[in-house]
Amino acid sequence: MARTDDDSWDITESVGATALGVAMARAHETTADSPLFTDPYAQMFLDAAAERGWRPPTGVMAQRIRAIGNYAASRTKWFDEFFVAAGAAGIRQSVILAAGLDARAWRLPWIHDSVVFEIDQPQVLQFKEEVLAARGAVSKARHVAVPVDLRQDWPKTLREAGFDATQPTAWSVEGLLPYLPAEAQDLLFERITELSARDSRIGVESFSAGFFSEDHLARRRELIEKMRSEAAEAGEDTEDMPDPAQLWFIEDRPYVPEWLGEHCWDVSTLRADDVMARYHRSLPPDTTEGTMATEFVEGVLTDKFSG
Repeated sequence: MARTDDDSWDITESVGATALGVAMARAHETTADSPLFTDPYAQMFLDAAAERGWRPPTGVMAQRIRAIGNYAASRTKWFDEFFVAAGAAGIRQSVILAAGLDARAWRLPWIHDSVVFEIDQPQVLQFKEEVLAARGAVSKARHVAVPVDLRQDWPKTLREAGFDATQPTAWSVEGLLPYLPAEAQDLLFERITELSARDSRIGVESFSAGFFSEDHLARRRELIEKMRSEAAEAGEDTEDMPDPAQLWFIEDRPYVPEWLGEHCWDVSTLRADDVMARYHRSLPPDTTEGTMATEFVEGVLTDKFSG
């Protein structure tokens, strides 16, 4: 299903279904011999989605999810550490943008009086809350769901939910940017900066500088076609196999570290390969050429931008 500027989704469709793929990766990591983290809630979400008729990927697609499992686990661990470090610095207010089936409010060791705001599509957050409530899960920080599309006036809804723009905030932008048009990405960071008090922190999973080059996009298309061919040869149904070209907005856009640096954020950047190496993980050589074209960006707001 091609994206439109005003589309919406439930947890089992379109962009929402990608959260289930990430939950599969987290559930798999949780049962590993030496997991980077444990997320007992991931399997709960998968079971609940299956009860709604969702069919877990099988065959080639399931192999693909397992193949990028080390990247997904490393990404999760990096953002876990980002929030823990923010708490150690005294930040008690966090905002998880496009929260999906993230369960950090329930599984991380938050400092006293912490509040975690989660922003996502109303249907996604409703599913999440229903599953956790039915299983008696209790959050370790005060959890506030903010059901609003990030392409709408989410700052207004966030403030109405109790967000305090005078207090430093830890913001996470994980697995989000390709699902936003370029213009919406700029607006997202403008709003975050406007809402952030001095010493606020931001963690971003960003594109590398060459992500939107024609060579890189061509390699991605070639990989998708290879997966489809392998699935077809194995007699698998390829109709539901996701195509990033349908879910992503393939548009050139500002380089995130540069944009943040120009707006009073003190920024550091790590390539995906370096993040995985930090956790002693790697990708199979035949998976996206053994690397991921993403970077992990961390910033601290040093002043209020007035340009």
